[in-house]
Amino acid sequence: MPTEKICIIGAGSSGLAAAKALLEVGLPFDCFEKGSALGGNWRYDNDNGLSSAYRSLHINTNRHIMSYSDFPMPEHTPMFPHHSHIIQYFEDYARHFDVAERITYRTEVTDVRPNPDGSWRVRTRHREGAEQVRDYRAVVVANGHHWSPRYPEPPFSGHFAGETLHSHHYRTPEQVAGRNVVIVGMGNSAVDIACEAARQYGGRVTISTRSGAYIMPNWLWGIPFDSLASPLVSKLPLAIQRFVLKVALHLAHGNQANYGVPRPRRALLREHPTLSQDLLNLAGRGLIHFKPNIRELQGDHILFDDGSTLPADLLNYATGYKVSFPFFAPDFLNVEEQNNLELYRRVVHPDHPGLFFLAFIQPLGAIMPLAEIQSQWIARLLTGRCQLPPRPAMLGSIAADKAALARRYGPSPRHTLQVDFYPYKELIEREMRK
Repeated sequence: MPTEKICIIGAGSSGLAAAKALLEVGLPFDCFEKGSALGGNWRYDNDNGLSSAYRSLHINTNRHIMSYSDFPMPEHTPMFPHHSHIIQYFEDYARHFDVAERITYRTEVTDVRPNPDGSWRVRTRHREGAEQVRDYRAVVVANGHHWSPRYPEPPFSGHFAGETLHSHHYRTPEQVAGRNVVIVGMGNSAVDIACEAARQYGGRVTISTRSGAYIMPNWLWGIPFDSLASPLVSKLPLAIQRFVLKVALHLAHGNQANYGVPRPRRALLREHPTLSQDLLNLAGRGLIHFKPNIRELQGDHILFDDGSTLPADLLNYATGYKVSFPFFAPDFLNVEEQNNLELYRRVVHPDHPGLFFLAFIQPLGAIMPLAEIQSQWIARLLTGRCQLPPRPAMLGSIAADKAALARRYGPSPRHTLQVDFYPYKELIEREMRK
């Protein structure tokens, strides 16, 4: 008889939510974590070798928004917690819901493939070398999508004589102190690193960006800026949402171009925003500079699209991440080139029953509550409390979602996982009522 067990890959914030959801409905599971402890990307220097956390990292959504629904973060926690607070929160959550002792640590999932009977064969390898093969009724993939670095494609022409570093490998300000650093990209990690480098003095800090980004503060009038988002606001037409956000940004800091920070060519809400309380101030003081895209690497100098050149001894790629599943055979599922993971409601693979993907989304808001509700939906599907539509209907929905995403964001691998927090949450809630 095929096993009734479910396999969960990863014990980060999403894997924990999945384990808790399956435990609540009485479904047996194995949860495999490559590292020695839970927490995934939020565990600084995680010995699974995959964490992108740097020493100063704080989450950029406030603690009320990022909390799981039935386990709020303590009131004594800072509004925008440090990674150490977040790990403590995950550990408390796992202990409270009796999940922590049910995780198999120091165990990597090396291969996942379907069996002819519809079950899934999973091969694991313990850090000390022992391998096991088990069959499972279903697999929940929760290995995250912020650990496999993406570089510009095509790569910049020429040769750079200095040091290159992807933001995935950035840990402390000492890595950038006193350097003439050029940071490629203008997302959250790029801006955090630029601000840290600027505070070290002694070197020139330059952000190279093709299209700029809207800079949103963490605070407005003493309240978290992301608290302005709400279910009600999310139901307004996109043009009105843009207007509300534009007014809020004007009240928060005026025109960011006045600080020397380029404004993007796209309209608001047509790209993922960048949150920073510090960038505009540091740029206005001349501590962070901006250049357009890189045209050519010229040894110890860099040539930009505006024809200017700068000396540089550190080139930092803050160019995002690829979705990667090293445990799937390339001819089974390979989405690395375009991050093109086509799933029904961003969770269910229409061609592989019993295969679920958790938290492969990029919300305008926190990911933890969405992973939680996705987990609850998966648990209901596995217990038969709700049903999926027929495959043609799922494919039609996937195509419609993909077209809507392309209309809003354009054909960019950066935005293939994008969702709006409250509309997406309500969408999964509707699925759970079917």
